[in-house]
Amino acid sequence: MDLQLTGRVVLVVGGGGFIGSAIARRARDEGATVVVASRNPSDGIVLDAGDEASVNAAIAQVIDRHGRLDAVVVTAAPPAHTLDPARSGDPAQVAEAIDAKALAFLRVANASIPVMAEAGFGRVVGVSGQNAFLTGNITGSVRNAALNIIAKNLADAAAGSGVTVNTVNPGLVRSEPSVDVEPGRGGESSPTQIADLVAFLISPLSALSGESIAVGHRIRGVISG
Repeated sequence: MDLQLTGRVVLVVGGGGFIGSAIARRARDEGATVVVASRNPSDGIVLDAGDEASVNAAIAQVIDRHGRLDAVVVTAAPPAHTLDPARSGDPAQVAEAIDAKALAFLRVANASIPVMAEAGFGRVVGVSGQNAFLTGNITGSVRNAALNIIAKNLADAAAGSGVTVNTVNPGLVRSEPSVDVEPGRGGESSPTQIADLVAFLISPLSALSGESIAVGHRIRGVISG
């Protein structure tokens, strides 16, 4: 299937990471011009999603270089294993985690959506996580749930503009994911599987907006979340 990404400009924030690099490769394979952004890029542009001025400067740089911005994917966030489980309910850690993931997404989306809306087309995708639907780790739950809620609000605000906003929610991400799904857990997925879904969501073929889509099996034994 041709996803009609040839000639499209796609910004992948956190595009040097485990998931982000797979998304960048997939978009390039579809013919997109991919701009990788991170705080310390070896190849790409500088974008610190924790700094609004840095975000605005990076978006302006993309527009200056390429003349357009068709899609933004935000994967930048500290990995779950870097969160201290002993501080799961520590307000300081929770606040830091929200800022580093949910508000990072919001800063990038806020800078990108007006540019896209003016052009009449745009796709914004955030990588969240199935911890948003689970208890047991306040930090992990809240930072992902906040991202999903922010994305839904942005999608509703952008309705009718040609801009869509969605999130994808992986469980555990492994190079070779297990097919087994334990009760009360989400299914595992690979970066390639996540990238395949994201590639569709940033395509003109996708009309989805305001969705939080599980990657792999959505939590087994849970009807809604």
